[in-house]
This record gives sequence, C-alpha cells and structure tokens, in this order.
Amino acid sequence: MKKRILPFIFLLSVWATAQNVVNDTIILSRKNAETLFLQNNLSLIAERLNIDIAQAQIIQAKVWPNPTFSLNEINLWRNTGSEELPAIWGNYGRYQEFGASLEQLVYTAGKRKKMIAIEQVGSDMAVEYYKNFLRNLKMEFRNNLSAMQYNQAKNSVYQKQLQSFQNLVKAYEVQVKQGNISQGDYIRLKASELEFLNEINAIKIENNALQSEMKKLLHLAPTTFIKIDKEDIVPDMTAVNNLNIQEAIDEVKNYRPDVKLAKLNEKYNQKKYDYQKALKTPDITLEASYDRGGNIMRNFFGLGFSIDLPVYDRNKGNIKAAQFSVEQSKLKKEELLNTAQAEIFETYNNFKAVQKLYENQGADYQQKLDKMLESYLLSFKNRNISLLVYLDYVEAYLSNKMILLDTQKELNNRLEEFKNASGQELN
Repeated sequence: MKKRILPFIFLLSVWATAQNVVNDTIILSRKNAETLFLQNNLSLIAERLNIDIAQAQIIQAKVWPNPTFSLNEINLWRNTGSEELPAIWGNYGRYQEFGASLEQLVYTAGKRKKMIAIEQVGSDMAVEYYKNFLRNLKMEFRNNLSAMQYNQAKNSVYQKQLQSFQNLVKAYEVQVKQGNISQGDYIRLKASELEFLNEINAIKIENNALQSEMKKLLHLAPTTFIKIDKEDIVPDMTAVNNLNIQEAIDEVKNYRPDVKLAKLNEKYNQKKYDYQKALKTPDITLEASYDRGGNIMRNFFGLGFSIDLPVYDRNKGNIKAAQFSVEQSKLKKEELLNTAQAEIFETYNNFKAVQKLYENQGADYQQKLDKMLESYLLSFKNRNISLLVYLDYVEAYLSNKMILLDTQKELNNRLEEFKNASGQELN
C-alpha cells in the first residue's frame, strides 16, 4: 500500500510546483512595469539615501564645536610646608590644589556660514546626481522592456510557423508511407522544422537573460516570469513630433541633470574657494580658568584667549588650488553643455530617420504579410505551388517580419535616446 501512495505524493508535489510557477507569471504594460521599477529598484532606493546623507551634513555644519573642559594640577598628598586652605567637604580639601579651565573655539571670517553654504550646494548636487542616475537607469530599463517585447513578438512568429510546419510534417509523414510524395520533400520540411526549433531555443535563451535583468531591476522573485503587454510596442510620438528642436537644444541646461550638476559643481568649487580664503584668518579660542591654591590668591578666576599668528602659513597654496578648481569646473561645464546640445541634435535626427522608415512600411503591411502567408500555405496544401516556392515565401515572410519588429524596437530605443539626451520625458 505504501509503495502505491509514494508515487502519488510525488506526482502531487510536482503538480503543485508547476502550479506555483504558473501563478508567478505576471503580465505588465510598459507603464505598470515602470511604476513597479520606480517603487522597487534597490539601486534607486540606495541612491536616494545620498540626498538624506547630504542633508544630514548640513545639520552637522550648523553645529558649533564643543567646548573643552580640563581639570589639572591636582595634588594627591600633602606637601611639606603646604598652606592650609578652607575645606571643600568635611576635612577634605584643606591641602588640595587644583586648576580648571573651559575653552571655546570661535570661528572667524564667517567660516561656519561658508561651511554651511558648501554643504547646501552639496545637498543640491546630491539631488541632481540622483536625477541623473534615474535618467540613465530609466533608459536602460525602457530599452530592456523593448528588448523583451521584441523577443516575445519574435517568439510568437516562430512558434506559429513551427506549429504550421509540424502539422505539415505529420501529414507528409503519412503521405511518404503511402508512397504519394517523395522522401526528399519530407526531409526538406523536417529540416525546416528543426531550424525553427533551433531558432526558438535561441530566443528562449535570450529571453532568460532579459528576464534575469528585468527581475533585478524590478526586485522580483527569481521564479517570476514576466510578460510585457505587446499592445504598446509602438511608442507615442506626438510630443516629439510637436517639439521645436532648437528650443530643446537651447533649454537643455534647464532639463539635463548632468548639465545642472556641472553648474552646481562650479558653484560648489566657488564656495570652497571662499572658504579657503576665510581660512587665512585665524580662529580664536576663548578661555575661562579657575585655580585653587596655586597663586597669590587662594581662589583665582581668570579670562584669556589664544590665536594662531599667521606668520608662515596664510593658506596661499589651498586658495590657489581652489581658484584653479573654479576655473576648471567652468571649462567642464561649458564642454558638457556643448556635448549635450550636440547629443540632442544627433539623437533627434536618428529618431526621425527610424520614424520615417517605420512610416514608409505602412500601417497595414504586417496584415498583408500574414494574409499572403495564409494564401501561400493554402496554395501549397492544394498543390498549386511547389514546396520550394512555399519555403522561399516563408523565408521572405520571416525576413520581413523581423525587419518590422526590428524597426519597432529601434523606434523605442531611438526615442529613449532622444529623451535621455534632452532630459525631458516628452510623454
């Protein structure tokens, strides 16, 4: 009885596992996938924390340095000839001497304000750095979406042809046994079937890599299988078509985070230059001290201060270096702005070239291809055309299908490149 139960339990567990895999499949539109990406991506969450870190540095810069308290000159035993002093507590303290002091460092030349200003610019830079990181990661994510849509559509085309050829192979196998057709035609069909199987296997391997990358970007479980809705494979191009390219070039400094970051870097170096100039003015340390039994007064209270004398070091080297950093950041800002403007023009022209190719294909060309394939298949089944003619058309059909899918994928990628270059979403 136990021998019969164990196989049943094993089959039940396999079925349950299969059900779980099926249940892990999720179908996402591009919009829903991006929402999930913005919520779950660990790299984005980690990068966003840099903004909080920078803001915490502002809090720290506002804090004054702590005062320093020191207690010294304490004698642990009575020395010969010690003068008797008033007791501190009970009989204790009649022969004890000690000194105490309190020191406070005071920044001069507005150093504290200048340090706060540096950290505030640093906080603004953290925000723009995050935006730039998000901008580049978005393009990578969206291109991955397009690759998945292309992969799924390609797989669908080949699966449909595989099914058609498998039906033909079964029918021809029967006809070969009956002697109605030649063995050569059957072998040619079987070879085509194997070619489709080989291509589908390559598509699946490519999809596995895309699935792995997408699950990492969306922070999903390894067992999840993602399907991207094919309905929005062609992007909305209205906003780009209505765009004035010259205005986009002129306004790039207001949209691209890396350009804004370069501008902030110049400001940051300017603040550091101001701070380095302030450092040539020495800070002051204020002191209040008390001495018991160590002077002509039994209880001495005194005030004082200390200051570095800028005889040798007036911070000239650091000031000069900070000045060069300001000039360097200005040049880098101008270079990046020129590069960004050139990228906008280049990516816009690339997008327009692919858009023109897509529009020249015609909206109904794909449907015409599918209908023509059905017509050729029917003609072949009715023996109105030869196997060679049919296979030639299937090859031409697949070639044209791949061109159409490649164009749609390229259209998405070129649009994302232009969005990335302009710094605008253009939705």
